[in-house]
Parts: sequence; C-alpha cells; structure tokens
Amino acid sequence: MKLVDHFQYGLNSPICLTWELTYACNLACVHCLSSSGRRDPRELTTAEAKGVIDELQRMQVFYVNIGGGEPTVRPDFWELLDYAVGHDVGVKFSTNGIKLDAKRARQLAATDYVDVQISLDGATAAVNDHVRGPGSYATAMRALENLAEAGFGQPKISVVMTRENVDQLDDFAAIADKFGAQLRITRLRPSGRGADVWDELHPTAEQQHQLYQWLLAHGDNVLTGDSFFHLSAYGEALPGLNLCGAGRVVCLIDPVGDVYACPFAIHENFLAGNVRSPGGFQHVWRESELFAELRQPQTGGACRSCGFYDSCQGGCMAAKFFTGLPLDGPDPECVRGFGEQALAARDEAVAVPRSDVDHSRSAPRNSRRPVPVTIGRRPDKACETSPLAGMAGDASDSRLRIPVAGS
Repeated sequence: MKLVDHFQYGLNSPICLTWELTYACNLACVHCLSSSGRRDPRELTTAEAKGVIDELQRMQVFYVNIGGGEPTVRPDFWELLDYAVGHDVGVKFSTNGIKLDAKRARQLAATDYVDVQISLDGATAAVNDHVRGPGSYATAMRALENLAEAGFGQPKISVVMTRENVDQLDDFAAIADKFGAQLRITRLRPSGRGADVWDELHPTAEQQHQLYQWLLAHGDNVLTGDSFFHLSAYGEALPGLNLCGAGRVVCLIDPVGDVYACPFAIHENFLAGNVRSPGGFQHVWRESELFAELRQPQTGGACRSCGFYDSCQGGCMAAKFFTGLPLDGPDPECVRGFGEQALAARDEAVAVPRSDVDHSRSAPRNSRRPVPVTIGRRPDKACETSPLAGMAGDASDSRLRIPVAGS
C-alpha cells in the first residue's frame, strides 16, 4: 500500500495542524478566513496552550502551523513558541510582520525548528494595501528586511491569489529572490470575510488559466500546498497531494479550543470537538464521529461521471459550501465551466451558509453554541494546507447529508 493510501484512512496522530492562537489582529484584511479583529476573552490561557503542546509532543506531531488573527500580538506568543520548540514540536507561524523587529528577527534566526511566513497580497503597496489595509505592505517589507539582515534562512512569502494580483506573479517571485525567501501562493476562499469579497476578488476564468500556465513553468520552486489542484483539469497535473487531509492528517484548533476538520470551513457543521473537553485534543482526533466519517471510503458524487474527475477530484468543499453549491457537485471555479453553471442555477431562496464565527471589529460579539454534526461520505480532494472537499450533500440543509451508493 502506498503512503498516500494510509493517509486516506487517517493517521493515529496528525502530521501537522493549524492552530489559530488568537482572533486579535492589528489589520482587518477584507478576505480574512476567520473574520479576525478582536480578541475572544475565552481564548486558551497560556497554561492551556502549553497543555495542548504537551499533547502534540506525546502524539508525535511533526509541526504546527500557527496563525490567527495576528499571533504575535498575543502577549505570550514568544513564550509559547519557545515552549513548543523545547518540546520537539516545530513551529511555522504566519504573520503580517508587525512585531518582527530586528531583535525578534535575530532571535528567530538563532532558533531551530521555526519557520516564518510573511503575508503579502500585492507586489506593490497599492494592490496589497487595498486588501490588507494601509501601511501593511511597508510593514511586511520591513519584516522581510529584518529577517534577511538577521540571516534567517528562507522565510516564506504567503500570497492569496486574487483578481488584482495574478498579473504580479513574476514580481512576487522577484521579491522572494531579493530576500532569500520562498514564494507560497494559496487560493482565495469564500470563507469568513472572504465571502463578502469573493465575487469581486476571485480570479476570472482567464486568470485561472494564466495561473495554471505559470505554475507549470515555475511550480517546482513555489509552494502551493494543494490549493490549485482543481486547475489540473486543464490537462496536465500540477505538483501536489491528491488527497483531502481534513480530519485524516490535518485539522484546525481555533483560539477558544474548538477543533474543526478544515481551517477553510470554520462552521458549526465541521466542528469536531474542543480541546477543553475530557480527553483533550487527542480524544477529539481519535474519537470524533465527524473525523471517523471522514476516514471512511469515499464516493465521487455527481462529479464522478466527469472525464476530468481523476484530475480535480471534484474541487474544494469549503469553496462549494460557502457559495451555496451542492457538496457533491462541481467547484465554483471548476475550470471546465460546470461551477459557473451551478452558480447560475442556485436557488435564490436558499440562504448561502456563513461562518458562525465573526470577530471583526464592526461585528457584534458572536455567541457560539455546540451543534450536533452529521456528515457522510465524500471523495478525496486536495485543497490547501488542511482541506475538506467534495463532500456530497445539500448545502441548504443545516447538516451535511450524503447519499450512499445505490440510493
């Protein structure tokens, strides 16, 4: 059996996971997946966070992707980073650079098992700051300069691809070369605040093909996770893992300890449990009914009859769910045009799902409640770092429903 076949049925411990330490953020990016801005007073304490790290060490998790919000504005961030590294859990953290002064850059350069990812969504201030806010381009550039001067080895520059920056791909690559960094590009998802700008910012069909051609030429030197696997339906497979890892090799822990199958689907339908519950994270990972369902053999749903299914595997579940499309149908950005047809055929009377988590500064304090989740079979699909894809069901239902074979 190939290694990827083992992944399909889940691992005893996740290879890596995404952990949003805080919803607090100095920026208000228009496409923020977690609708961050204000700190949630219920976020895990320092002691609780260290307890989670202890669990990850016992479970032999390779590394954790730390994000937010802006994780470095949490007062105990550097303490937790040192604690994780000291307990054999590698850390990759995403930041807008606000706290990466020269002193912190030197500290990071002297620390093993740490990777830094600077968020940048425009190769010019005009494009970047339109999405991330005034001054954010200068902040990111200053952080990259500090890391380079400190001798930090190959930080990452993380770019969410939008309609405004597809033409800047070569410029992003040049910025990465200038600072000795590696370019990482990811897909815009209609999640969180991204739902409000998706129609305006997601790349056009022509730009998707442009991106595909660029990745064919440069993909070996660019990190994509598995964000753009759906583009393989153009004809030639792109590098990446043909597997949805959600609940099987990866997952998300949010600031208050809730565990979701996918960081792009922060919604009660994909909530598996909470690390504060008896048994902690390990119990959620190994005993969650949701994760158990995700680890079962999957069917291809409506997309299985498409001649390009083996290439794209039906697309991204989060993209479908948050655009109100059937979960066993095509991705809204299906390169064969089926997603566009599905969007046009949506029942206007059916409300498009929205995340129940919103910490935007302009939003009222959100109240969260435990919600039972039922979920069924879904085909393999590689979205981004920690995806959930191709799940069959009815997006108009408050639960995911998946027909079994022969039904």
